[in-house]
Amino acid sequence: MPTVPPASQAARRTAVDVSALLERGRTLATPVLRAAVDRLAPPMDTVAAYHFGWIDAQGRPADGDGGKAVRPALAVLSAEVTGAAPETGVPGAVAVELVHNFSLLHDDLMDGDEQRRHRDTVWKVHGPAQAILVGDALFALANEVLLELGTVEAGRATRRLTTASRALIDGQAQDISYEHRDRVSVEECLEMEGNKTGALLACASSIGAVLGGADDRTADALETYGYHLGLAFQAVDDILGIWGDPEATGKQTWSDLRQRKKSLPVVAALASGGPASGRLGEILAADAKSSDFANFSEEEFAARAALIEEAGGREWTAEEARRQHTIAIGALDAVDMPDRVRDRFTALADFVVVRKR
Repeated sequence: MPTVPPASQAARRTAVDVSALLERGRTLATPVLRAAVDRLAPPMDTVAAYHFGWIDAQGRPADGDGGKAVRPALAVLSAEVTGAAPETGVPGAVAVELVHNFSLLHDDLMDGDEQRRHRDTVWKVHGPAQAILVGDALFALANEVLLELGTVEAGRATRRLTTASRALIDGQAQDISYEHRDRVSVEECLEMEGNKTGALLACASSIGAVLGGADDRTADALETYGYHLGLAFQAVDDILGIWGDPEATGKQTWSDLRQRKKSLPVVAALASGGPASGRLGEILAADAKSSDFANFSEEEFAARAALIEEAGGREWTAEEARRQHTIAIGALDAVDMPDRVRDRFTALADFVVVRKR
């Protein structure tokens, strides 16, 4: 993998079972998530169940890949910062997962992605209209799940979730607009990724604590952790989006190149200068004007990936993931919490930068 956490953090991670943390978040959140989805009117309930992997395209029960479950794990863990039981964070975990999946449904349609988690995407199976409607419904459910708690803490959590949701949508709009530009600066790319990925991970990292009664100073520090963790997460995603193994990622080879995404490796390579950077810029400018782009061969995409790597885009992005990981861990210093909870936050951050999917 492109990134490795610092040795001191890696040593601490060995004492924490990250898979158990992820499974705990998934186990606690899934029954409440399924109950929320069951509220949807037909056929949206069925379409959503397919998206989450609970049924197959024919409506038969399935045990699909439900994703990494990092966000639910963070939400229930953050409740423990306040001394509350992890279950306190479950409504927050479910709300964040609903918003995240709202964005996935819409992103898959806007990006034209036909595969997610090794299965056909919702728009491919059920059509674009259902992908849009179900995404909208999940977004509405997210706020409902929180607000029906009827507490002051739930109102505070909802405000943070809606702020994060707006940033996420801003990030998606930026991402789409960048696809049609010849050049995007590294700063613009980081701003976009901070919105698109960092904002919701920031919310996940604090929402359980807010539901547990944490003050704003504590919640803000946890959000800082989550925001920079999100940037590290997205940097790794950007590497996997070009060089990831399709068997692990569930997406096509050279996935981000096929969509002309201005991801961090591409932007960093274009900004680096030098012969490979110049040649890459010429090729991508020509690609933007090509009417035959969809018919490019594997070799043509491989050549573009090789130029990005030669120009330093891959290594720069890996280093950026490490840098953001370090900032995220440092933000935890501002929060008073039990050592076991701190170690779990650290272990989850390490997991983000060494994953393969």
